[in-house]
Amino acid sequence: MTAHIQDRLLLTRGDLPKLGIRVSNSTLLRLEAAGKFPKRVRIGDHSVAWLASEIHAHIEALASERERAA
Repeated sequence: MTAHIQDRLLLTRGDLPKLGIRVSNSTLLRLEAAGKFPKRVRIGDHSVAWLASEIHAHIEALASERERAA
């Protein structure tokens, strides 16, 4: 999958647990406000999603931090 296509992929709230992100919606809102999690994209009046590329980059950054701390 090319980076251009992956940039356009959206992940919904239901996709996050599959990636190991199991936190409540209110915790996600707090993390987003603090700049510790990618901000959601409004895709409809009552729907939000995240860019897959930003979520994967966030997970990679967490792994890098873990490696530096070791």
